[in-house]
Amino acid sequence: MKLYNIIPAVLTVAALAAPAIGDAQPYEAGTVLLRLRAVEIVPDVSSTVSIGGKVGITDTTIPEADITYFFSQRWSVEAIAGSDKHAIYYNGTTKLANVWLLPPTVTVQYHFDQIGPIKPYIGAGPNFTIFYDRSVGPLGKLRTTDNWGFALQAGADIPLTEDGRYFLNVDVKRLFLSTHASFSASPVTASVNINPWLIGTGVGIRF
Repeated sequence: MKLYNIIPAVLTVAALAAPAIGDAQPYEAGTVLLRLRAVEIVPDVSSTVSIGGKVGITDTTIPEADITYFFSQRWSVEAIAGSDKHAIYYNGTTKLANVWLLPPTVTVQYHFDQIGPIKPYIGAGPNFTIFYDRSVGPLGKLRTTDNWGFALQAGADIPLTEDGRYFLNVDVKRLFLSTHASFSASPVTASVNINPWLIGTGVGIRF
């Protein structure tokens, strides 16, 4: 089952639990949140290839961890860590390589008023993606450029207990990032916009 199909079920459970957890305390300055999510990464790829055609990148699901610190009741900063492996294809059929991505991301978040038990937020911030452990394929070893990108984010925390210490989380991010690809045994090059959606669900603890 795709993770984005689970999100409506999580929100439904939260709505049913509202009478018990609707009075959870709001976040305050100095609050720290730790979360662990399962994240589905869905690249939204566009590319320009020197010989024509197009590049495709497979979806994947990974664990992701983050830490959030609140400067005030409304504003916080979140640091996100995770690493993901993708297969790269040419015209959907020819596999060119596998590659791992390490995309550390920091977002500044704004937290809205609580809606029943749901604590919604939005965020935005920089990303730097490092490509590593590139494999060898029919065109030789893949080469890619590390690059800065940008992230947009929307999500919600849903308390599981009256004091709000333990909670569910749903979170959707869009990363805007690109790379230039080449190969050790071929003159073929490609400019690739990866621009993935990151769709996550998980749990957290409040300190």
